[in-house]
Amino acid sequence: MEFLTFKLDGDEFAVDVLKTREIVDLRSVTKVPQSPDFMLGVINLRGSVVPVIDLRLKFGMEKVDAGQSTSIVVMDVLVGAEKVIVGAMVDSVEEVMELDESQIEPAPRIGTRLNTEFIKGMGKQDEQFLIILDIDRVFSTDELAMVQGAAEQPAVAE
Repeated sequence: MEFLTFKLDGDEFAVDVLKTREIVDLRSVTKVPQSPDFMLGVINLRGSVVPVIDLRLKFGMEKVDAGQSTSIVVMDVLVGAEKVIVGAMVDSVEEVMELDESQIEPAPRIGTRLNTEFIKGMGKQDEQFLIILDIDRVFSTDELAMVQGAAEQPAVAE
C-alpha cells in the first residue's frame, strides 16, 4: 500500500495515495462567510472551486502562520456515495511511502490528541511512526455538506 506522508505540528501523518489528486503550493485563499473555523476558504484550481481545510485547526492543533513548505493536498473525499474534492493545508509534504500490512498496527485507543475513529492505523517504517488517516472519516457528513455548500456560495475576496 502506498501513502502520501505529510507533517502537522511535528507529527507525521499519511493518507492513501489513491485518495490524493495533487499537491499544490499554498496560494491565495478566498474566504467564505459563515464557514467553520477550520475552513480557510476556497481556491480556484484550473476553473474548479475547491474548499480548503486547515488540518491543524480541524485536529485541534495550534494555528500557525504558513511557512515556505506549507502545501495544499487536494484529495477525493467520499460523503455517502458522493465524491467531494477537498484541499487540506499541511505544514509540509514529505514523501510517498510504501507500507505492507505487517507495518500497520491498529490505532491506539489512548495517548493521541486526535479522535481515533478517523485513524486507520499506525504505520511503522524503521523507527518512524506515522498516523494513517481514513480521510473519508476525518470530516462528518454535516461538516462536509457545510464545506461543500460554502464552496458553492459567493466568496468574499481578501
